Amino acid sequence: MTDAQREELRKLLLGLHGQLTGKAPLKIEPNRTDDSKVGGDEDEQPLNEMMQAIASSRNRNMDGVLARVVKALGKLRNEPDSFGECEDCGDALPYGRLKAMPYVEYCVECQGKKDRPKGGPTRKKLTDYT
Repeated sequence: MTDAQREELRKLLLGLHGQLTGKAPLKIEPNRTDDSKVGGDEDEQPLNEMMQAIASSRNRNMDGVLARVVKALGKLRNEPDSFGECEDCGDALPYGRLKAMPYVEYCVECQGKKDRPKGGPTRKKLTDYT
């Protein structure tokens, strides 16, 4: 990887860092603060609870991406020669993948192994019962 490519990725990472730290956490206020108050719309409370769960999940995801961005910036600053290498196998990450996600840590193959379901299949086959 060239110095110009590293600089471009550093700028992308700094931009992402600024975006993620500048955003306030998503928060959905409950539509009913008192259990005795029941609104006329019976679907309103479950919908609001679902929106709160989605906002909470987004906040966790943003925190995870921010941690990966900070880690990538540190690696770029402290170990620039190893930046852009898979943390498992050590292969060079494609520049296009780094441009799309400059905080990526693994190559596609190693990431696929990490994301694979851990256990065996949970469903039984029809032949298992005979």
